[in-house]
Amino acid sequence: MKTDILLAESAGFCMGVSLALSKLNMALEQISHRQIFTFGPIIHNPQVLAFYKEKGVRITEDWNEPEPGDIVLIRAHGIPLKIEDKLTKRNVSIIDATCPKVKKAQLLIAKDSQSYECLLLYGESDHPEVKGLLSYANSRAHLFEDMKQLKSLNIEAGKHYRLAAQTTQDKEQFELISAYLQKKLAHDLLILDTICDATKNRQVETIEIAKQVDCMIVVGGKDSGNTRRLCKVAMEHCSACFHIETENEISLDIISGFSSFGLTAGASTPDDTINKVYHKLKNMLVFENTSQLDTGFNSTILKKH
Repeated sequence: MKTDILLAESAGFCMGVSLALSKLNMALEQISHRQIFTFGPIIHNPQVLAFYKEKGVRITEDWNEPEPGDIVLIRAHGIPLKIEDKLTKRNVSIIDATCPKVKKAQLLIAKDSQSYECLLLYGESDHPEVKGLLSYANSRAHLFEDMKQLKSLNIEAGKHYRLAAQTTQDKEQFELISAYLQKKLAHDLLILDTICDATKNRQVETIEIAKQVDCMIVVGGKDSGNTRRLCKVAMEHCSACFHIETENEISLDIISGFSSFGLTAGASTPDDTINKVYHKLKNMLVFENTSQLDTGFNSTILKKH
């Protein structure tokens, strides 16, 4: 039996994560004599966070904890304006590692915010990026996580609304939401393009792979919103999908009975972790096929269109 593995080209660190970690690495190299904090987890990946903890980087959620002169790195997800202002007044050194795509969304929401009456934000209520985005809306704001919640909101015709999304949200769902609101509000709605292109491309590639395989494996932190959404879109097109953080979660019980696999990863998943998952899966499949007296194996990297 020949077993295929389709490995997504887009799997692994996105540009925003790479930039944030690069800034943290530079701070560690150049400012070794000062305490370095990240305000909240710099990214949503337990293995990466453990690595930096060993290097002495501390995570704080309390703006009052860093002492004057300490380094505070703003995480890739950004932080609320009030928190940034309080940190500035603490006389700490701030390194802004907010993802450029998140920063773009913040600025789009802030632009002419007094000219519209309400922001409609499609996102997760407990996600740090969302809390930051809401702080840039000087007007009233409604947050919703799905179409059902949106339809329960008191949206009044004749008022001016802006629609935006958390940068890692599902593009297809956002388009459905946009169409629904355009029908309801017509010219009283301005749609802001805030979903990251890398997120959209990653989701499209995941769907392309999921349609071709029996089983999808998505690698990334369990707290990572973009990784969870990859699982969601994969499950819509594939009969089985497993969300794992490391290769230790793969077992023969999981892979047994499937003849083709798709492998992708969230934007905060290191290449090293993806490689370990890939090679363990490959070795297990070779072992399983050998035990069935058939050693055929073929791995494929799906090229993006």
